[in-house]
Amino acid sequence: MNTVFVHGISIAYEDTGLGGLGGRGGPGGQEDPPVLFVHGHPFDRTLWHPQTAHLAGAGARGVAPDLRGYGRTTVVPGVTLLDTFARDLAALLDHLAVDRAVVAGLSMGGQIALEFHRLFPERVAGLLLADTFAQGETRGGKRARKERADRLLAEGMAGYAHEVLDSMITPANVRRRPEVAAHVLEMMTSTPPEGAAAALRGRAERPDYSRMLADIAVPTLVVVGREDVFTPVADAEFLRDRIPGARLAVIEEAGHLPNLERPAAFNRELTALLAAVTAARI
Repeated sequence: MNTVFVHGISIAYEDTGLGGLGGRGGPGGQEDPPVLFVHGHPFDRTLWHPQTAHLAGAGARGVAPDLRGYGRTTVVPGVTLLDTFARDLAALLDHLAVDRAVVAGLSMGGQIALEFHRLFPERVAGLLLADTFAQGETRGGKRARKERADRLLAEGMAGYAHEVLDSMITPANVRRRPEVAAHVLEMMTSTPPEGAAAALRGRAERPDYSRMLADIAVPTLVVVGREDVFTPVADAEFLRDRIPGARLAVIEEAGHLPNLERPAAFNRELTALLAAVTAARI
């Protein structure tokens, strides 16, 4: 694990691999862009371990930070807006001297990826949007997120984490893959309540990205677990239908976290996206 001090906070991150899938074989001998992995709520950078290990084994580079308020990154109570997360990520890339990256986000991380593209489109070489949606929050949704934030501050993470475990991954995978269930539960229960609450309040105020989708002009992969109850396949189809040239991959026998539940299938789709990014640069 590495750390960097930016924007008044210490960001913990992992930086694995030594270049793109093509090594230094991209146009003009340049390295292919790394993948910047953006975790969702209430997780941390270890959400992406199957993917960073896969990329490292292929000689590719993956950067996986803990977001502000999560994991080992500084907790800032109050309200953390999506643009704050996105600007933190840009500062991390600056520290790493990375001009452009393939931005991969899951759930809240997917919305942060869209916000990153809104703010810094020139820094996005490709997008992976997993189990996420673009629409703005409803009035009822805003109220629910703020109420959940209050609950986490009052009660801590444990009760909530146990309640939603078999929605984060399918009940069948809770039984069949206890090591995955234990990992998911550990991430959730280890999340600082103040950081989770700040993110929930900020997410309640997120913009609607629907109109922006038509402006995305980089290779884009939309991924969703077939049995995702939080962001169903229809949400993924909404993204696929509005992002020019986007490809949709539905992962069978997976819920909200297909990258953990079916890592081999997810990694195949990730590899195909990176090949498309490389081809687009030639």
